[in-house]
Amino acid sequence: MPVYNMKEDKLENLKGAGVALTTPFTEDNSVDFTSLKKLVKHVIDGGIDFIVALGTTSEAVTLSKEERKAVVKCIIDETNNRVPIVMGLGGNNTAEVLNTINTTDFTGIDAILSVLPYYNKPQQDGIYYHFTEIAKASPVPIILYNVPGRTSSNILPETVIRLANKNANIIAIKEASGDLEQCMEIIKNTPKDFFLLSGDDKLTLPIVACGGAGVISVIANAYPGEFSKMVRLMKEGAINEAQQIHYQLLDIISAIFEDGNPAGIKAVLSIKGIMENRLRLPLVKVNDTVSHKISKLI
Repeated sequence: MPVYNMKEDKLENLKGAGVALTTPFTEDNSVDFTSLKKLVKHVIDGGIDFIVALGTTSEAVTLSKEERKAVVKCIIDETNNRVPIVMGLGGNNTAEVLNTINTTDFTGIDAILSVLPYYNKPQQDGIYYHFTEIAKASPVPIILYNVPGRTSSNILPETVIRLANKNANIIAIKEASGDLEQCMEIIKNTPKDFFLLSGDDKLTLPIVACGGAGVISVIANAYPGEFSKMVRLMKEGAINEAQQIHYQLLDIISAIFEDGNPAGIKAVLSIKGIMENRLRLPLVKVNDTVSHKISKLI
């Protein structure tokens, strides 16, 4: 197994408010690196604790291999070691994921976010062995990503517990199942150095209240200051103040997911002047009703 040695301060920074960055596009559908740099500056200046590159919100599945490399390099260069960077790296073909790990330069990458295999719907043992093989190959820590709404599979708490106990470099899980009971079971029964991150902006407050360590957020692309402050207040026990921010953001959080992600958040970022409102097929802009609602809320 590769030896990893993530400094404790960076590990702690992965326990706060992270943001899954969107990928801006130009009129000719190429990556807009100028706007990407602007977005990185925006979220870091807003106080975000870490950045996730090539997550679901980045439309990574529509980026070519060369574009993914260029996007990651741009984020690393613009971040300039100010916050840790997590890179999305997963799939439903274990051998191909391992090949990608073995051919990837991890310079500037502090951890990977690896999604539960999608479409082929593996059994729990298959999920366990898939991530165990990734853990053997990865030179950086791994954050599991459970998002049943996209993968059609759910990694059960007992499988998470098993993985956490057997693989020292599987350090966390991003939980987007929407199941608070499942989150609590994972928090309660995993090793004390393993942590859980919310994968759902609307549930971040209750998940942190239950012992979650933070979030990988979509809305923080647009509101990094407010959302990261809410997470910090919750972790400090200032629940009433955190609740105020939670409820101030609740309507806009709901709105950005009404017609798909990242269509909603790109509509917000366009209104805020951070990037053009462009997506790659098969994704399209939010419908007029949702667009009007978002504009009114902003």
